[in-house]
Amino acid sequence: MMRLRDIPNGICVVRIFLSLPIVWLMVEGRFGLALALFALAGLSDGLDGWLAKRFHWESRLGGLLDPLADKVLLVSAFLSLGWLGFLPITLVLLVILRDLIIITGALVYHYSIADLEAAPSLISKLNTLVQIVLVLAVMANQGLLDLPASLLTSLILLTYLTTLISGADYIWKWTRLAVQKGRRED
Repeated sequence: MMRLRDIPNGICVVRIFLSLPIVWLMVEGRFGLALALFALAGLSDGLDGWLAKRFHWESRLGGLLDPLADKVLLVSAFLSLGWLGFLPITLVLLVILRDLIIITGALVYHYSIADLEAAPSLISKLNTLVQIVLVLAVMANQGLLDLPASLLTSLILLTYLTTLISGADYIWKWTRLAVQKGRRED
């Protein structure tokens, strides 16, 4: 039975499952509806976070589900838009590589060194925002709006830049934490 405090986690699960129709709609060329569902998923991200904080419904499961839902949504959108030729494959691969580095680094640190509290850095939050804006802009550009090519190019370049910096930031922070932890134990 679902309790009120489980609502944020339920919203995260719904967001994960929203990825499937969003991808299907993009592949079918129905970008207006895909964009609406993607925006709804984005709003749900804000809602589940607000509910969890406002009513103190934070949980360890929620701390894992929320970033997982974000990753599933963004990676599936990037893969779809790359496959359809609307995003450079190199950017899609970079976004996926960064996420794999983050997940692998977090798991290795957590299981080999110490417990790790997931706390995204400011550059990571900026990178996520830029990725979301890029996906929204590319979807909107497919028949809904006629965005300037220079805007899309700028967003793509900004996504490359923030993805690289964010990935390097995670590697730097976790390496530094591992070295500090190793020194304390010596």
